[in-house]
Amino acid sequence: MAYQSLNTQTEPQTREAARWTGRQHGYDRWMRRLFAISATAVTAVIFAIVLFVGWQGAQTFKDVSFTDFFFSTEWNPSSDNPSFGAFPFLYSTVLLTLLSVVLAVPLALSGAIFMAKIAPRWMREILRPAADLFVGIPSVVYGLIGLTVLVPFLGKLFGSQGYGILPAAIILAVMILPTILSISEDALRSLPGRLEEASLALGATRWQTIWRVLLPATMPGIMTGVILGMGRAIGETMAVFMVIGNSPKIPGSLLDSTTVLTTAIVKDMGNTFYGTPWNNALYLMALVLLLLSLGLILLIRVVAKRREQA
Repeated sequence: MAYQSLNTQTEPQTREAARWTGRQHGYDRWMRRLFAISATAVTAVIFAIVLFVGWQGAQTFKDVSFTDFFFSTEWNPSSDNPSFGAFPFLYSTVLLTLLSVVLAVPLALSGAIFMAKIAPRWMREILRPAADLFVGIPSVVYGLIGLTVLVPFLGKLFGSQGYGILPAAIILAVMILPTILSISEDALRSLPGRLEEASLALGATRWQTIWRVLLPATMPGIMTGVILGMGRAIGETMAVFMVIGNSPKIPGSLLDSTTVLTTAIVKDMGNTFYGTPWNNALYLMALVLLLLSLGLILLIRVVAKRREQA
C-alpha cells in the first residue's frame, strides 16, 4: 500500500520532468535550425558577392586581354583609344604592403616583448589599452594627419612634393602596428612559464631566452598578427588615398606619386557607368583585392593549424 502511494505521488513529477525535457529538446532543435539558417545565409551572401564581383570583373576580358590588363603599364581608360594596364596599381600595392609591414613589425615585436616580459603590471595595464585605442581611430584621421603633417615634412626633407609610397607606408605602419603588437603579446604571454625558467636555469641571459627560446616558440602567433596586418594594409583606402598622390604610374622612388588598387577604384568609380569596360576593369581590380584577402585568411588558418600541431 505504501509502495502504491509513493508511485502515485511520483507519477506527476515524472510527467512534468518529461514535458520539461521535451520542451528543452524542442528549443534545441529550433536553435539549431536558426543557427543553420544564419550560417547558410552568411555563406550565401559571401558567395554571392564573390560571384557578382567575379562575373563583372571577367567581362573586362571581352575588351582587354589578360596580358594587357595585368602586365601593361598604360592606364588611360577615358581616351579615344582606352588602355587598361593595371600593373602600376598591382606593383604599388605589393610595394606599399611590404614596406608598411617592414616598418611595423620591429616596433610591434619590441613593444610586445616589453609589455609581455619586461614592463611592470601597472605599466602594462596602461600601455595595452593605449595600443588598442589606435585600432578604433578612423582611417580618415590618420590620413588627415599624414596630409597636413607628414607629407609637408617629407617634402621639405627630401625636396619633393612629399606624396608617394613612403608617407603611405608610414601611416599604414602606424595603423597595423596595434594589431601585430596585441597578437604577438598574447602569443608571448600564452607560453608556459617552464620554457623561460628552463632557459634561465641553463645559464642563458634574459635576452638570450627571449631571442632564442620565446620568439621561436611564438612564431606562428607572430605570423598570424603579421598576416592580419597585411590584410588591413592591402584593403586600406582613405588614409592611403590622401597621401599617395594618385598618379597611375609606376613610382620611380618612394616619394613619387602613384596609385594602389584601392585608391584607383575610389578615384575612378564615380567617373564610370555600370557595364562599361572601364567599370568592368575596376570590378576586376576589386576581385584581385578580394582574392588577396581570401588568400591571407586561408594562410592564417594554415598557420593556426600548424600552431595547434606544434
